[in-house]
Amino acid sequence: MSNVPGFDELLDSAQYRAWHLEMRDTYGVDEEAGTVAAWRASGQVPAHDSDFWRPWVGLVQRTVARGVEVRRVRVVSEPVTQYIRFEHAITPTNLHAGEQVRWLPRARASHLMLPGNDFWLIDDRIIRFNIFSGDGQAVEPQASTDHQVIKQCADAFETVWELGTEHTQFTV
Repeated sequence: MSNVPGFDELLDSAQYRAWHLEMRDTYGVDEEAGTVAAWRASGQVPAHDSDFWRPWVGLVQRTVARGVEVRRVRVVSEPVTQYIRFEHAITPTNLHAGEQVRWLPRARASHLMLPGNDFWLIDDRIIRFNIFSGDGQAVEPQASTDHQVIKQCADAFETVWELGTEHTQFTV
């Protein structure tokens, strides 16, 4: 699929579920570099209504308000990286927006067949794979409407979700 929808388009089109699987231990996304650096220096995270969060929180809130289930699960190595500590620290805003978030230690995922890349699965009709370089920079995403690919990723997500630990119970 050559025209990969953006996050606003994907979540705005969701009718009943938007699932996100993350499997990297570090990301180097330019849009959050300043926020990560500030957290490293101070331990403080941006408020729910900050310029950093406002677009995402609004998008998730309007998605959830339509009755769409928004889930995120992170497969992480232990001990966790500093970046995963950052993600854990900012997750209360994901929850505030209406996401459900779970964590799965990578050692508990060894027996699972997982896709090669992070993804967003929207309903059972489209999947967006987020592709990252070795140093965590976002590169050209991919999308698919192939029903077999969607089923395999949905099955993988459901398994990881069932094995995962709710954010409020997961410590880093």
